[in-house]
Amino acid sequence: MYSEAKKIHIAEEVMKVSNGDILKELEAVLKKAAKKPLDKKISAHRFSGLLSKKDALLMEKAIQDGCETIQPDDWK
Repeated sequence: MYSEAKKIHIAEEVMKVSNGDILKELEAVLKKAAKKPLDKKISAHRFSGLLSKKDALLMEKAIQDGCETIQPDDWK
């Protein structure tokens, strides 16, 4: 959770904004946050579809190369 000092800093930065379009976007974000209840539990389903197939294959290869290798000296 943000500390009070962080909130004040953010508020000060918002006060410096003079661009109307940016202010509208900030307002929209705040309204959206107020309507949507925060998820108490983080689920892996939230990340579904975020990785490309190429990235998933690279991750799988890295796991196989680095994690599934038995180091004989590690067992001593």
